[in-house]
Amino acid sequence: MRKLIIAFALICAGGLAHAQSGNDMRTLQDDRGRTVSIPENPKRIVVLQEPILGVPILELGRDIVGSYGRNDDGSSMLRVDFIQSVLGKDGKALGIGGIGPIGNLDLEKLRALKPDLIIGGESDEDKADLLSSVAPVYLQNIRTPDITGFITQQKLADLLGAQQQYQALWDGYQKQIEDVRAHLPGNPDGKTYMAVIIHDTINMVTNKSGAVQAIEDLGYHRLEIDGTGKASGYGQGFSVPLSSEQFARLNPDLLIVMNSYVSADRSEETIRKRLDVIVPGWNRFLRPEKEGRIVFVDSVKVSTPTIASARHTLDAISDWAASR
Repeated sequence: MRKLIIAFALICAGGLAHAQSGNDMRTLQDDRGRTVSIPENPKRIVVLQEPILGVPILELGRDIVGSYGRNDDGSSMLRVDFIQSVLGKDGKALGIGGIGPIGNLDLEKLRALKPDLIIGGESDEDKADLLSSVAPVYLQNIRTPDITGFITQQKLADLLGAQQQYQALWDGYQKQIEDVRAHLPGNPDGKTYMAVIIHDTINMVTNKSGAVQAIEDLGYHRLEIDGTGKASGYGQGFSVPLSSEQFARLNPDLLIVMNSYVSADRSEETIRKRLDVIVPGWNRFLRPEKEGRIVFVDSVKVSTPTIASARHTLDAISDWAASR
């Protein structure tokens, strides 16, 4: 009899959980070909890639309750805080809990957050079965060649029913594009750009970020460089290596330069000092520097696949144009 009572209680509990979360479920296929049932209107989302998935979701006006790289109080474990830098929001105030250091999942902390949806990328596919024991897991492609610019954020808007919010962000962005274009020193159509990020080496930024989306929406097109080509410059991650010799020969109409996003100091002064080490004398022979065609930007602010990152880029370009 006792076993029957316990079994009945478990069935009732399962039925209650289904009633709370299952009445408004929908079944769909994620980008990895997995069939998954998710809430129509998820309220407790955990992301496994905060800059690429969490920041776009927050800009769309949706909440997240957890991610890698956060302490229990919502503060960042890292030197940088993408949510604060890109959106001006405080992880503590938003109540975002941590699920462990990046790449080191704490399953107990994840369960404690009681998520109703977990969103990850391709690299999280090997953990999907384990994570599904906690909540439905939706895997979205974020690094495949077809994912560029704002596509990640657009797809998240479709997934979460935030199309109107995305459209409002897009409309405001288009107005800023028109305003910045009107104040550039010349028509950008047909002119070239190059964006680089300085780590221990110089790397060419590909088209995965809001930064590059903004530059290309202004009308610039990427300078082709011998030895890289379109295949290596597009759709292969955030950046690809560029040799010091290639950098020294760069002469785009607009050169965007940023310091590594793991660096605590991403100021123009620090970038210049870093370039002095990697390419001694660069400021004496690099034509964009000599002719005032360099824009320095904060990599943390501009590197996410969001409209917010694109607008930070437009702000920097607008300031540069005003100083010419």
